[in-house]
Amino acid sequence: MIRLRSLVAFSTALALAGGPLSAQQQPAPPPSTAPAPAQTSPLPTTTAPNPVPDPNKSAAPAPQQAVTPPPAGQAAVGTPGRPTLIEKPGEPGDVDEVILPAKPAAIIAGKTKWEEAIVNLTQAFTRIEADLAKLGVAPAGRPLAVFTRTDDDGFEFEAMIPVAAPPSPAPTEADGLRFGTTPSGKALRFAHKGSYESIDSTYETLTAYLDAKDIVVQDRFVEEYATDLKDGTDDNLDVNIFALVK
Repeated sequence: MIRLRSLVAFSTALALAGGPLSAQQQPAPPPSTAPAPAQTSPLPTTTAPNPVPDPNKSAAPAPQQAVTPPPAGQAAVGTPGRPTLIEKPGEPGDVDEVILPAKPAAIIAGKTKWEEAIVNLTQAFTRIEADLAKLGVAPAGRPLAVFTRTDDDGFEFEAMIPVAAPPSPAPTEADGLRFGTTPSGKALRFAHKGSYESIDSTYETLTAYLDAKDIVVQDRFVEEYATDLKDGTDDNLDVNIFALVK
């Protein structure tokens, strides 16, 4: 598959990048231009205003208040009970300076060729889900892939699913499953929305930004799948890419 061959160049760029992280000025959101709610005129009454209450009649129940849905684009990220690491969603083209929290996670290490990345990542997530179900542990966050090493043929990774807390006592490591924590600390977030096959363009933005700002980052990166990783052509895919700052 097309995905991630440019990350070999990305790893090289990490070694060449240098200098302190400069604070990024985030533009203030534009003022809302939404029109004010339309005003309605009351219907004409057929009775005198403020009629004398009848003590023999019970008061009419108060009308129920309509529940206003959240504004478009402000829905919760991820799925109920399984939020993303950063609550506020990112926008493609923007770079966000964030602090990643360290969350308990179930982890499986793996290795794959580039063209088999989606298959092997989804299989790893499926294995973690099955093992957590056997242990009676509920997932508490979206799946992550931490890419620890890349070369021309493929990459090594750690597939993670956050949990509220690891089981106690922790089970012995079986079939490669272990419990640890998600990557944490200062990071830059690059949002990718589109197919997995087109994610290289977001990594090109990432490397160009690091070069332009002379930012030193760790020799690994994180992909968090805010929507399910299905196949390489799913245009509805939503991925948070994190570069961990040294």
